Amino acid sequence: MSEGPPRLALRQAGGWFAAGTACRKASSLLSDGAFKLFFHLCLEADRHTGGLQATHKVLAAALKKSKRAIGTYVAELESKAICNVERGANQFAATTFTIADNYWPYHRPESRPDSPEEIAYVNSVRESFLSLGCVSGKFGAADVELARQMRRRGIPLAVVENAMLLGACRKYGSWFQGQALEPILSVRYFEGLIAEIQKQPLPPGYSGYLRKKVTQLTEMWNESVKSGTGSHG
Repeated sequence: MSEGPPRLALRQAGGWFAAGTACRKASSLLSDGAFKLFFHLCLEADRHTGGLQATHKVLAAALKKSKRAIGTYVAELESKAICNVERGANQFAATTFTIADNYWPYHRPESRPDSPEEIAYVNSVRESFLSLGCVSGKFGAADVELARQMRRRGIPLAVVENAMLLGACRKYGSWFQGQALEPILSVRYFEGLIAEIQKQPLPPGYSGYLRKKVTQLTEMWNESVKSGTGSHG
């Protein structure tokens, strides 16, 4: 009785990716450059979630392409529903990629339902973010997930709100000086300020001052836009 061919053994225990039918399907839909980016993302993505974060600069270096080419490939992956793409707050921030279910060979763990406390925390972060006059007006899926992570890391809501207020004051300051006129696009913008406040808490009563200051700056900026002396463009 034949024992059949010997069992295959991996040379390396980790670092590999299960490229099968889904990968073959992607290769038939994508241009060469976009497929190369897709496969790179698959190799680097978390095996449990199918997601990763990377800047266009890092991806360009990894694939030996220009950042403009990477931008074209990313748009192709997104338009063909092969990857979900959450862009960073600015051109220097990381983009969040999640491989679509139809192109990810691993089972993702089922997400647990949010607790009432987590929902309340996320809603508070959303409300605080959208209340700032210097933001894009969008609170996307990446912002929701970041808010969840902050709660799970035990970051007090007051710290997050104070970081937003402080960041808004600084953003308005840059606008009035004619610098960095783009709005704040994501909660991720405030991560550095959250760490700053955790390391050195604001003095008592300072959050109240910041809240009034943001209100004043918002009104001043809106007036300057109406009069034509201020602009987001």
